[in-house]
Amino acid sequence: FAGPAHGNPFVDVELDAVFRRGGEEIRVGGFYDGDGVYVVRALADTTGTWTFETRSTARSLDGLTGTVEVIAAREGSHGPVRVDGLHFQHADGTRHRPVGTTAYAWIHQPEELQQKTLATLAEAPFVKLRMCVFPKSYLYNANEPADFPFIGTLEGGFDHTRFDPAHFRRLEQRIADLAALGIQADLILFHAYDRWGFADLGPAVDERYLRYVVRRLSGFANVWWSMANEYDLLWSKDLDDWERLAAVVGEEDAFGHLNSIHNCRPVYDYAKPWITHVSIQRVDVYRTAENTDQWREEWGKPVVIDECAYEGDIDQGWGNITGEEMTRRFWEGAVRGGYVGHGETYYPPALGGAASVGDDDEVLWWSKGGALHGSSPARIGFLELLQSQAPGGVWDPLPSDWDVPWGGVAGRVKVAYFGFNRPRFRNVILDEGEWRVEVIDTWGMSVEELPGTYHGQVRVDLPGRQFMAIRVTREE
Repeated sequence: FAGPAHGNPFVDVELDAVFRRGGEEIRVGGFYDGDGVYVVRALADTTGTWTFETRSTARSLDGLTGTVEVIAAREGSHGPVRVDGLHFQHADGTRHRPVGTTAYAWIHQPEELQQKTLATLAEAPFVKLRMCVFPKSYLYNANEPADFPFIGTLEGGFDHTRFDPAHFRRLEQRIADLAALGIQADLILFHAYDRWGFADLGPAVDERYLRYVVRRLSGFANVWWSMANEYDLLWSKDLDDWERLAAVVGEEDAFGHLNSIHNCRPVYDYAKPWITHVSIQRVDVYRTAENTDQWREEWGKPVVIDECAYEGDIDQGWGNITGEEMTRRFWEGAVRGGYVGHGETYYPPALGGAASVGDDDEVLWWSKGGALHGSSPARIGFLELLQSQAPGGVWDPLPSDWDVPWGGVAGRVKVAYFGFNRPRFRNVILDEGEWRVEVIDTWGMSVEELPGTYHGQVRVDLPGRQFMAIRVTREE
């Protein structure tokens, strides 16, 4: 809609619209997009006739009405991701397994590098990307972005009463680019890695920022909210602040996108009703994915270990695990009924300088995107393929041996994962019925089926290597 451009429309004008569709009424907040243009953006989640009427403090924007005919979704468009018990599915019922990776500051890099990131994602197995709305200042993150959510610069300061619509349009383009690749944009709304003052804007600006972001982006089907990356490092905010800010997101998001919060040390209370799923960082140097089944029982929500450490070779303990260990953590989480997130932190000089774009040779995937160099993504894709073959497309934890976790679908498919152990054989006691038995090399990405079918107890010979698994499938 065309509206007033004088003064400061970001704070002077309030706009929303009431939509009526399918016998239901919802309120959707509007936003100022610059140059006298105002937008109300709704996610078309129900077919049929929609009507709307605007409400505004500006007379020219108040009482506008209209009708929209919403037709069926385009082929391949499955709608937002929703919680399905302890797992996820799209609005149309299509199974979603959040095989995710992290590139915190990729949208704050030069265009050439952003395009390289998209090209890499097009060939990778990931369907969720953790990314920040605010830029990042940290190790290997010294470059200055070209623009920011607020009007201004580091040197000249920022006007926290004015957003930069052009910046947000570029962010929206990247979210749309991810949607075209079938990737969810897991948007981190706050974080502590800051030199611009964005980590401590004060309650009023925090709220104005959240309302603007959610009103602009809740119309996208492939958006998830993450209230914070490492909420406990934002020392200007306490638990009451996070509850208040989460309520703002809930008020402005009429379409119920997924929302969670992520920790550094103390774990948030994921029982809070606004939290749709667990988004957790490793809680121990060695043991994290192994806690997945316990966390499912504790909170009764899907568990996503969004940060289990990163495959790489930098000098930080969180950024130098091997591809084998990254893959092992994915498998441990999977057989225990959860989902583990990927990241990569290979130091560019070790890559012969090939990771650089422009004058910045500190291009690490975990923050700036670019190219992937690790050995785990292909193995993660192999795991996802195996999960997709299960009835219902998910694994749940099953009764396990003391030394080996089992997961799968009770009575139909069972998977035992040996991790860093390396047995030469395993005696497997089968449930009632006839079962097919397969030996899986999770690192070599192979599946070898034993001839015939089995019942009772079967000795399964193994190669004495690490990272092996056994899958048994009941014959119908």
